[in-house]
Amino acid sequence: MRLLWIRSGGIAGTPPEWAVSAEFVDDPISGLSLLRQNSYSAVFATTPIGDWQAGELLDEIQRINASVPVVIQDAAVSLAEAVGLVKLGAFTVIGADSGFAESNQVLDQLRQQAASVTEEPNEEPWRRLLVGRSRALRKVAEVIRLIGPRKCTVLISGETGTGKELIARAIHMASPRAHLPMISVNCSALPENLLEAELFGHVKGAFTGAVTQRAGRFEQAHRSTIFLDEIGDMPVSIQAKLLRVLQEREFQRLGSSETLRVDVRIIAASNADLLERVRQGRFREDLYYRLNVVPLASPPLRERTTDIPLLVEHFIQKACEQENLPRKRIAPEAVEQLCGQPWPGNVRQLENTIEMAVALSGDRLFLQSSDLRLPPPPRKFLLPEDRAIVAVPEEGLDYEATVGRFELSLLEQALKRTGGNKKQAAEILRLKRTTLAAKLKSLEAVASC
Repeated sequence: MRLLWIRSGGIAGTPPEWAVSAEFVDDPISGLSLLRQNSYSAVFATTPIGDWQAGELLDEIQRINASVPVVIQDAAVSLAEAVGLVKLGAFTVIGADSGFAESNQVLDQLRQQAASVTEEPNEEPWRRLLVGRSRALRKVAEVIRLIGPRKCTVLISGETGTGKELIARAIHMASPRAHLPMISVNCSALPENLLEAELFGHVKGAFTGAVTQRAGRFEQAHRSTIFLDEIGDMPVSIQAKLLRVLQEREFQRLGSSETLRVDVRIIAASNADLLERVRQGRFREDLYYRLNVVPLASPPLRERTTDIPLLVEHFIQKACEQENLPRKRIAPEAVEQLCGQPWPGNVRQLENTIEMAVALSGDRLFLQSSDLRLPPPPRKFLLPEDRAIVAVPEEGLDYEATVGRFELSLLEQALKRTGGNKKQAAEILRLKRTTLAAKLKSLEAVASC
């Protein structure tokens, strides 16, 4: 990682070990000249310096290289001015007295950003498909490294949106079959009759509309890899034919008695619990064990939140390239918000969020929190201890009576607000009218005792 530091008065300390080099200049003109001639991972600028203010220097840096992250150090900058600089495109704004030791957090963010777009030395090409360095993802990579050169069947499990197909592609790329394309089939996307023909092919006249002979996906995957996505949705009748392919590596086209043999590696994936489907009679037990030679779990995003900053940078770059836009950056506070989301849709949901943010940011080169349009955080019904609705006394209390009084209070408040209209009161409390009436009668009887 190479840093350019435009400073006034010098900064104490030494660069961290991962900073390959840091060049220091004491005037903006020299710094801008170096930026025109060289490539840097980031620019640090201590302002004001001479007659240059932070905004002016930032603007000149971006004119030369709009994609380089710029960190502004300024002793006199106000909070409003710092926010304004970030909106103009600064990576972040820190105090001018922050030396290397105090700036490690910012430097680490820059390192992570650089790592997301820079291939590590001697890294296998397939590893670039798996964006992230979390422990969960490293475990997946280690399994791929072991099984890639083999012919063994692999069953990938995991929630929707976790990247099961990318894992399958990584396995294929790590294999001796990588020179041929991997063939993918979504088993839930086609009805039963079409799925069978898609997998095994058909001869002319095999069914209505079969006007020519057609090779199936297994034939196309000869000497390569076939990826069967959503295998749990495959009809039971086709599961029996797939079992034969797994056992004998042979099959027949639809409408033909000719047996075809193939050399194919099978990778299957499912977001469903296949053992549960076996118990339900919806998936063959013998097929499950034939597929589950090497089980591989695709971790959900909530188990690899440390990968989110790298994924964000990867998706920003991808979206900008697809839209032919200059490379955009994202505010650190926006990344922090993204790291705090639950992401039920996993990596796919994160990618969609970033793609939307890039579109909504317009011509700005810096993505803000407002561009993300994140859902509101889930409501928390548990109150802190110091805000408890009812305090439990030392001597204890009658739980049923206390809860009953609280419930009666809610009902009475709703009735008071609606002028005694039980239907409207029930709507306010999200109850049926009959339920409200029954609760009211029961609680009033208890209260009168």
